[in-house]
Amino acid sequence: MSGEISDVLTNLAVPRTAATLTLRIIKSFEFRTEKSLVLHNINLEATTVGQLKDVARQAIQTQPGWKPYRNVVLDTFKLYTKAHGSKTTNLIINLDHDDWILDDDSKILVDAGFENETEISFFNRALYDQFKANPETKWES
Repeated sequence: MSGEISDVLTNLAVPRTAATLTLRIIKSFEFRTEKSLVLHNINLEATTVGQLKDVARQAIQTQPGWKPYRNVVLDTFKLYTKAHGSKTTNLIINLDHDDWILDDDSKILVDAGFENETEISFFNRALYDQFKANPETKWES
């Protein structure tokens, strides 16, 4: 029957060779400036952390709507959440779990815990460390 709801969870519904990932591209932690970049058909079994960074940087440099982000030095990934997982109360990045920072650019995504519909924060590490030391937002008018 068409129209039935599947019991298969979305993180398991597609093969690991064709995953959809959401990258939260962070420009400013203090002003909560971020934009999501959705990438489709990512092969989690063959793509490395470094290759995914390159794909994201290329998209930011070439796709429309990303001009304000083109001068940001993006050098660090951190897992934000996986499908059906709990999210942090911080709307832009989880400040806990520094073990979720992906420092090894040669690591294959599936080995780093990536699944379909994983959300990853992509940001400048120096700005993150500065914000984490003093996590105050300045976005109120």
